[in-house]
Amino acid sequence: MATSDLLAPSSRRFRFKTVLWIFLGLTALFVFITSEVLLFTDYSMYHAYRLQVIADRGLLIPHTLAGIFALLIGPINFSSRIRLRYMKLHRVLGRIYFISVFVGAATGVALAAGRPGFPGTSMQAAAWIVCTTAALITARNRHITQHRQWMARSYAVTFTFVSSRVLNLWPRYWSHLGDTLAAVGVIAFTLASLLIVDLGLNWRELTTHRD
Repeated sequence: MATSDLLAPSSRRFRFKTVLWIFLGLTALFVFITSEVLLFTDYSMYHAYRLQVIADRGLLIPHTLAGIFALLIGPINFSSRIRLRYMKLHRVLGRIYFISVFVGAATGVALAAGRPGFPGTSMQAAAWIVCTTAALITARNRHITQHRQWMARSYAVTFTFVSSRVLNLWPRYWSHLGDTLAAVGVIAFTLASLLIVDLGLNWRELTTHRD
């Protein structure tokens, strides 16, 4: 077998990961501009939401910072090159990610308490904590393959804080989606993200036949 044939799967996997991270990065940038930057302007569609954000700033600031830390740490710790060369950094960032998830989940639930979106946020927070805790336990038990799989699920939930805001600029989505449907939307985005990740993790088994 030629050397190029041996390297082909690894090369394809590298290209796929590169394209995936670029896509996720562009999506995050789009959401940051359309959902966060506009909060600093007098954007009429976000006026009521802006007032709510100001009122909730005590919990919203740590929630946002925790989410940003988790979002940024994910791509770094998923890098095989960084992990192999800087294992100590990988572990430190992993601990920061773990703490960020728990802070983000707890403040998210606190923000949603007493509001129609509470069930959806609670479910999202529970999925986030369960996946991240499973990733930590499997890492401590040296089950590295399972650790990576649970981290992929955890980061999928992390990214729902971005993906669930992609449609915010669409007036019909923003103005006609009631609080109850918004909560259902959060649950749907979370479950869809986990399902997509699991399909990706098992893609080879789903698309190949064992002789």
